[in-house]
Amino acid sequence: MKPVLGVAGAVAALFLTIAMFGTAGWTRPPLAVSQNGFRGTGMDQVESRADAIAVKAENVAPAPADPAEPGGELAGKTYENVKVLQNLTTNEFNRLMVSMTEWVSPEQGCTYCHNTENMADDSLYQKRVARRMLQMTQHINSTWKESHVHDVGVTCYTCHRGQPVPANVWFTDPGPNATSGFIPRNNGQNLAKPSVGLSSLPYDTLTEFLGQKEIDNNVIRVNATTALPTGKGKPIQAAEKTYGLMIHMSQGLGVNCTFCHNTRAISNWSESTPQRVAAWHGIRMVRDLNGNYLEPLLSTFPRNRLGALGDVPKVNCTTCHNGVSKPLNGAHVVETYPELAGPVVAEAPTGAAVPAPAPASPMPASPVPASPMPASPAPASPVPANPAPDAPKP
Repeated sequence: MKPVLGVAGAVAALFLTIAMFGTAGWTRPPLAVSQNGFRGTGMDQVESRADAIAVKAENVAPAPADPAEPGGELAGKTYENVKVLQNLTTNEFNRLMVSMTEWVSPEQGCTYCHNTENMADDSLYQKRVARRMLQMTQHINSTWKESHVHDVGVTCYTCHRGQPVPANVWFTDPGPNATSGFIPRNNGQNLAKPSVGLSSLPYDTLTEFLGQKEIDNNVIRVNATTALPTGKGKPIQAAEKTYGLMIHMSQGLGVNCTFCHNTRAISNWSESTPQRVAAWHGIRMVRDLNGNYLEPLLSTFPRNRLGALGDVPKVNCTTCHNGVSKPLNGAHVVETYPELAGPVVAEAPTGAAVPAPAPASPMPASPVPASPMPASPAPASPVPANPAPDAPKP
């Protein structure tokens, strides 16, 4: 009897298994695969076609406003208290203001930043922040044009996507809350956080790597620079923090490790893709923006806009990229808004000599020896001019 029951049970289990796999829809979805490295290296980006279509649809740039009519008085003369765009014509100024409303506060309208009873009034903190954000946008499109954003550029919409506060800003993580008289100590990890892919890696890597404008370039490192130890060295947690940052960048751009690295030699610049150079500069651009444009706004933001530890909202890779390797699918958004390509300078009188603008470079002219990249790497090459034998990851 027992053998019969055993056979019957096995047959029933077989039919149930077949039914489960046949009716549960467990079939591999159609995949979209793009190769970005040499054949045989496994340097491919793999995603389902449905996900690729959905993400692309979520990152469509809005149509630009109709061009402003040429000529007319300067905005600085027409309106009071115009401090950043005073050298635009009034028509150009109004066109940009309408576009900014659609990009940032389509539901709130002009009143989100302005006191409509007195448009020159600066009492609303949103107006003071917006003024600084305009300068930051011009800074990105000019100073970081050659090394990171190129001709694509950014506008307010790149980050805001029709929301007053971008969806992907971050604050310093306060860590675990004390539920007793003891101070919790988890060494900054083993808490599932989205910033590190819900892993057990150190969860506040953004503060250490992206929150400061001045940081040792050797901090982001996994491999040593010498074959044998030459000193105390760094703890394994330093490598874990680096991997935490890499996970953030991977998620922010919607790619895997091989988008920038050849995984057979991750630290080797000569076998990396050109995207790694862009990422190296992107890290430094984010530090620049956080340190020079957002941190100084600490006294401008109200308390309810600050983090748990009283820090300002900051940007990271996801703020602009929103899950795609090129923000807004690579649309050249700044072409139709040249006033955002850099500081607007008043036109010189006819016949007057126009002085050449001073070169604006995000990198020092003579980088410190510890820097893994030269001051001005060739845009077409992913390899620094004289890379260290085991250069750090970006």
